[in-house]
Amino acid sequence: MSDFFDTLETRSADQRAADLTQALPAQIARAQVLAGFSGSLGGVDAAAITSAEALASLPVLRKSEIGKAQAADGPLGGFAALPTHEFAHIFQSPGPIYEPGGTGHDWWRMGRFLAACGIGKGDIVQNCFGYHLTPAGMIFENGARAVGAAVVPAGVGQTELQVRAAADIGTTAYAGTPDYLKVILDRADADGVKLKITKAAVGGGALFPSLRQEYADRGIMCLQSYATADLGNIAYESPAMEGMIIDEHVVVEIVRPGTGDPVAPGEVGEVVVTTLNPDYPLIRFATGDLSATLPGISPCGRTNTRIKGWMGRADQTTKIKGMFVRPEQVAAFVAKHDDVARARVIAAREGESDIMVVQIETDATDANAYAGSIVDTLKLKAKVELVAKGSLPNDGKVIEDTRSYD
Repeated sequence: MSDFFDTLETRSADQRAADLTQALPAQIARAQVLAGFSGSLGGVDAAAITSAEALASLPVLRKSEIGKAQAADGPLGGFAALPTHEFAHIFQSPGPIYEPGGTGHDWWRMGRFLAACGIGKGDIVQNCFGYHLTPAGMIFENGARAVGAAVVPAGVGQTELQVRAAADIGTTAYAGTPDYLKVILDRADADGVKLKITKAAVGGGALFPSLRQEYADRGIMCLQSYATADLGNIAYESPAMEGMIIDEHVVVEIVRPGTGDPVAPGEVGEVVVTTLNPDYPLIRFATGDLSATLPGISPCGRTNTRIKGWMGRADQTTKIKGMFVRPEQVAAFVAKHDDVARARVIAAREGESDIMVVQIETDATDANAYAGSIVDTLKLKAKVELVAKGSLPNDGKVIEDTRSYD
């Protein structure tokens, strides 16, 4: 059985770009008539937004903005194309912030990932993601239905009953956080119960190489996806296990933290996603996560762009000398100087006092020339270090806190 979900996964780059020239303007047009986008997209020519490069001209949408809109204008804040009561589910994230969900075919686009895991007709998936208020359980259940698998809606906890259900029903696949599968397997071993699980689709936490190897040693192939409550599936692993392949119904950009400006290919930045879901058309939604693109295509035959996966958080706001310094302030400083390629703020200690060091990638030689604009943009005086262009780490950080609190 092929592990491809559909033919979209193997399109040529030219065909994918051509399809996007049709899909993206339609999605922008859907979004700009919604109250939530009236300020940011109201005057945009939707027909001109035909590529990721064109998307970069639009403002970034942050989750905090959705939260504020929901508080003022109702549960979904004017960002949904359907009335709240027409969605199948409404979920709650901390804040609280509410997200809609649907039960249509692969509404969350998780079926593509489960297919890559080899899950399909004949499989029984023990779904150990939570079903209470949060969407992960329903996201994976919807994906399992899309590939024709049966679902045990197990949720989290009650490990003894999980083992019993898996054994009695004949569970062949696991869905849940990376570490909880080990809890189930260890309990099964302790109870002398033989399970039939050979596939695992995980997310919501780090899959460490040692844990993946332990599952492999038990005869279980374990792959991970990258998804959020707002967007559904964004990217996923295939059996090639070389990065994560971007889903076919989202557009992913990697931008410099604190801005909406795309970084160079391979450079670490914040993941910004535009979804092509017509019911909930989020445009340039900032995830707050860091990642980077990978060159080439996956050996598995899927042709879409790959990312490295989750590489940390982009929100590096740090308090120095009682003042918050934010990534967007660092970006504003760089924007003021044509001779500055990148900058990095380091929060450190000198004796018993905080100090701020600003490292600047430039060919200039006079550090004092930047002192005034540092105070203007970062609101603090700093020790300035001039460094060679290309010498700052490619880790997505524009603010680094080196202070020890032990």
